[in-house]
Amino acid sequence: MRAAILPFSYPEISTLFPTIGTVHSVAPYGHGHINETYLITSTANDRSHRRYVLQKINQRIFKNVPALMENIHRVCAHLATKSTRAMQLIPTFTGQTYLQDPAGDWWRIYDFIEGAHTVEQVSNEAQAREAARAFGAFQSQLADLPGQRLHETIPHFHHTRRRFENLRAAIGADACGRAVSVPKEIAFALAREADTDVMLDLLARGEVSERITHNDTKISNVMLDDITGRGVAVIDLDTVMPGLALYDFGEMVRTAASSTSEDDPDPTRMHLRLPLFRALVSGYLETASRVLNATERAHLGFAGKMMTYENGIRFLTDYLQGDTYYRIKHPTHNLERCRAQFALVQSIEENAPEMARIITEEASPRVS
Repeated sequence: MRAAILPFSYPEISTLFPTIGTVHSVAPYGHGHINETYLITSTANDRSHRRYVLQKINQRIFKNVPALMENIHRVCAHLATKSTRAMQLIPTFTGQTYLQDPAGDWWRIYDFIEGAHTVEQVSNEAQAREAARAFGAFQSQLADLPGQRLHETIPHFHHTRRRFENLRAAIGADACGRAVSVPKEIAFALAREADTDVMLDLLARGEVSERITHNDTKISNVMLDDITGRGVAVIDLDTVMPGLALYDFGEMVRTAASSTSEDDPDPTRMHLRLPLFRALVSGYLETASRVLNATERAHLGFAGKMMTYENGIRFLTDYLQGDTYYRIKHPTHNLERCRAQFALVQSIEENAPEMARIITEEASPRVS
């Protein structure tokens, strides 16, 4: 593991964030690909041993760090009134929740949530249910967040119509001459154009409401209790902003109920796992049902299709443009990702009647 390269010494960290006490070590931590993350070990002022998470915020992705941190500070403060194990920002010596170093980089520190862990992939129904419970609770607990609308940290993040138009432009430009090699994938994407407007139209008509959403609802962003396995906290709050509840649930379906990884080179291995879909619906409705309306509940299955389709067209767009956005390991990596996502879309379409039955069964006891 690489050594930590920091713009300040350990004593300076203790001075900049005085409540953490005396810092003994700082080491790279986690598997994130956006921010630089480090684990701090220290002795607090009361002589207890403590751990913290230090992060350098990626300004290439998050261009307005003060707005980003205002969102996170408000969300953390509100969640702390609802849970004893919510994420907690550590204040700087001036009382701020972040600071900028002489090189212009932005840093923050979170309290480490002890007695809990994360997993990279869902391996059973219990984990799927706990992830969904945690994200449902997250939405429910933030439904009464006071104050103004949160900032959009990444504007139009899940605007599916914009994603589709980007694909159409990439097909037309064909900058790398690749369109001729992917006619089936292009046809699959274009045939489902009408789907891109479904959730946006529901919002425009007022049939669903804008909510505070996480927008990256992978199980790796849920802390699971070491003993009980229960979800105790949602982490990685950089993409928390206004959105649709259906975006969050749909992303859970895409990542937790799929049969293989998103970049499996064999799309025939990709399909929807209905038992895991049921677990997601059950867990999510257990905690989020009180803030969802009937239209949102009815579209949970479609949300899984929509978020999978959105990711598929983003991978295809990047492939046609020459792989300029996503990191790739080989020349056809984005194409393989696209094919896996489209295979999952097809599986969801084939299982739509059964998914609707599951949603009805899981929702019925909770609807008054």
